[in-house]
Amino acid sequence: MDTTNLSNVTNAELEAADRIGKEAGVRFDDCYQCGKCSAGCPMAHAMDYVPRQVIRLLQLGIVDEALNAKSPWICAHCMVCSARCPQGVDITATMLSVRREAKRRGLRPDKEADIFDDIFIGNVRSFGKSNEAILAAKYNLLSGHLMQDMLNAPKMAARGMIGPKIHSVKDKEAVKKLVDKALSKGGEQK
Repeated sequence: MDTTNLSNVTNAELEAADRIGKEAGVRFDDCYQCGKCSAGCPMAHAMDYVPRQVIRLLQLGIVDEALNAKSPWICAHCMVCSARCPQGVDITATMLSVRREAKRRGLRPDKEADIFDDIFIGNVRSFGKSNEAILAAKYNLLSGHLMQDMLNAPKMAARGMIGPKIHSVKDKEAVKKLVDKALSKGGEQK
């Protein structure tokens, strides 16, 4: 993170940071920047801002930079950061809230992660679980990686991961309701 002139932070950004924190159920002031979240993050090596830095951007009201970061899209939502936080700051929920705010503003810093996320959630919503063949086919088509998994298809078929039968859970409607309830809290796709 470079030196930042905080006099450029607007009230709108401070309000957006507050909204992101409330949606995540987090008080950013609780974070004292110990770095345990970032030290334990299995995806930190691929992030432009490690979890601690994303929280710091939000603490300072530098929301636009947080929303344009790839880190919230790279986050695996494994909850290691949240589990390690001595202050109980739910960094995982924060990363998800940052993604949701970015989507509300039409920002997609990592287009492929966004495509995958939408397809995965839609898949679970429709079938009650993820169907790998549908997930891979839709992702490859929408991301432009048309031939990406062609060499893996025979192995996946041999292991029963893909095939002509579409698998679903017994009570798809119950799962659909749970997904819809979770999405309605965050304002994402339906």
